[in-house]
Amino acid sequence: MLYDIKLNIDYTFQAPAAGARQILHAMPLTISGRQRLIAGSIEIDPEPAMRREREDFFGNQLTEIAFSEPHSKVVIGLKARVEVTGGAEPASASADLPALTKALDAETDLGPRSPLHFLPASPYARPDAAIADWAKTHTSPDRSCGEIVAALGLALHHEMRFDAEATTVETPAAEAFSARHGVCQDFTHIMIIALRSLGIPSGYVSGYLRTLPPPGQERLEGADAMHAWVSAWCGPGVGWVEYDPTNAAFAGTDHIVVAYGRDYADVAPVRGAMRTAGGQTSNQSVDVAPVGE
Repeated sequence: MLYDIKLNIDYTFQAPAAGARQILHAMPLTISGRQRLIAGSIEIDPEPAMRREREDFFGNQLTEIAFSEPHSKVVIGLKARVEVTGGAEPASASADLPALTKALDAETDLGPRSPLHFLPASPYARPDAAIADWAKTHTSPDRSCGEIVAALGLALHHEMRFDAEATTVETPAAEAFSARHGVCQDFTHIMIIALRSLGIPSGYVSGYLRTLPPPGQERLEGADAMHAWVSAWCGPGVGWVEYDPTNAAFAGTDHIVVAYGRDYADVAPVRGAMRTAGGQTSNQSVDVAPVGE
């Protein structure tokens, strides 16, 4: 599949902001055998005094910016063309939990995609007894890790209600789980906590998702938003698989990866600090358009 992607994010401040420094995670990755970034650009208004493109520890593409003059509004616009040729479902039978534990005990790699980085607690994915107890009810020792990933994701999809107004970025995963509602970020963090409680390394995938309009209706440009799903390590024979609990499916050719991290803190689209007074408002729109359709 070939996609043209547009992202627009704007921030408006009640009082001019000064000394702002930010990191942007928005550009899709090139992943061998999975997806290829053909072309991409990010425009920022006002023009930042400093701008630098680089990779972070996990190999994600990021843009660092800094502003030297006070400003009351920032507009960030991305355009990219991406070819997606595959998904991230299990390609073969994966290890069971005892075999996975042995494989992790023997693991010595500490590189960016080492599963060892994705087992401990992280800022948005802290251990929770209720989530751990829930995870145990949806697995058994004879299930493979791939089967456990699918079972937990499907159960979460059935039990959670998607509600765009129910939570914010700062809502703890445990709170969203207790209320059984939230957005894709909540679904993803809850599933990460559940998998880690079972000893399965798991992390957060930030990206774009092609969505289809209701039958008989036209696709609305700019109506989508950035999406999130789970990456889980199922042993050395299978490696990393990706599951979207919001939609109860392994990531396929409709999922376009931007960044991998332990949780949202590692891959937030815009993250940084500034000096200002009063509040701010923000808006985000995403358009994922198949080329030729």
